[in-house]
Amino acid sequence: MKRRTPPDSPSLFEDLPIVPDFRLEREALKQGFRSIAGTDEAGRGPLAGPVVAAAVILDADSIPAGLNDSKQLSAAQREALFEEIVASAIVSIASSGPRRIDTTDIRKASLDAMRRAVAGLQVAAGFVLVDGRDVPPGLTCPGRAVIKGDARSVSIAAASILAKVTRDRMMSRADMVFPAYGFSSHAGYATAVHRKGIEIHGPCLLHRLSFSPFRLGDPQNLDI
Repeated sequence: MKRRTPPDSPSLFEDLPIVPDFRLEREALKQGFRSIAGTDEAGRGPLAGPVVAAAVILDADSIPAGLNDSKQLSAAQREALFEEIVASAIVSIASSGPRRIDTTDIRKASLDAMRRAVAGLQVAAGFVLVDGRDVPPGLTCPGRAVIKGDARSVSIAAASILAKVTRDRMMSRADMVFPAYGFSSHAGYATAVHRKGIEIHGPCLLHRLSFSPFRLGDPQNLDI
């Protein structure tokens, strides 16, 4: 079943399924590819912490029910699906930390984390479905960038869940080391609580100094 759009409301995504499905994977299989992986990342926008990427090769005969874009799921649903995905699929997770983000940029750091996640799969991917507009440079197999991929492909949706849950767990642990910023409540995003912590304590090792409000000359600089 596909989403329907009113006749007078054209959409670039009229073929977007109501929930992610296996169509894109099936297309690749029909083209002769095997071991179709999906990859996605979590954490491009926060002021602190790593960007985390995951790669997943699902078992077509054992796809966990309820897979969806991680943003459409509750924390409890993501945690439950995380365990199901890890138990039934071939998975790999990688991250790019704040210093890598600062020395390159968030786009390059995200793509590199996805590349390394794919490279870390125990079974080599034969084709990769990538969420977004770019295929990571350096993949050892063909890939396809899929806009809104986490809403289209169950493999990408599964990767989005693994990346999101892993990153949230990392930031909860970071809160134990750097309790002044409230990382466990906002995972490094620019909430009022987080920005207040930065005003009072300045940045810590987890902050992305290339991001506003840290960049010199930024109009939103917090004088830190």
